[in-house]
Amino acid sequence: MNVSVILAHPDPASFNHALAKSVVDQLIKSCIKVNFHDLYLEQFPSELPAREISKNIILPAVIQLHCDEIAQADGIIIIHPNWWGQPPAILKGWVDRVMRPGVAYKFIGDDKGEGIPQGLLKARVALVLNTSNTGETRENQVFGDPLETIWKNCIFGLCGVTNFHRQVFRVMVTSTPEERRQWLKEAEAITRQVFPQST
Repeated sequence: MNVSVILAHPDPASFNHALAKSVVDQLIKSCIKVNFHDLYLEQFPSELPAREISKNIILPAVIQLHCDEIAQADGIIIIHPNWWGQPPAILKGWVDRVMRPGVAYKFIGDDKGEGIPQGLLKARVALVLNTSNTGETRENQVFGDPLETIWKNCIFGLCGVTNFHRQVFRVMVTSTPEERRQWLKEAEAITRQVFPQST
């Protein structure tokens, strides 16, 4: 089994980075191959150029690498903060350039312009870990938790990954060191549950 882990947070000292380390360490303990990308550290080129919209082009090497890895992944883990109810721009750009037609989905043969997709990803399970400064009640009542819809339905569901899990760690700004330690243990446990030891 191999799992792609994608991290999107600009601060190396962030809790998101601690989450990523816990998740990757747990996957390695479970004898799972990991393809890990820290998008900010790698300075992932997130802006989608017009020429790349076409399906039949030669992609830049870095984009092709990400496309190949995500196409072959048995599982996917995404880690990022909740910014304005959305992923950070660099991660949105990663989705635009990597979860592309012919890699993550295609439109069904008899589609007449309705845009009915067929998922192509090999992965059958996805885990999204978010941090947030918004309490759960306010998130649901005022904002409707847009990240749940984005990742579960608009991205992974469309691309054929129906076994979806998400955990939000909140409220970050008022959290104590002990709460954060507990959240890291929780992230490890979720990772173990969603991605059991490879045989």
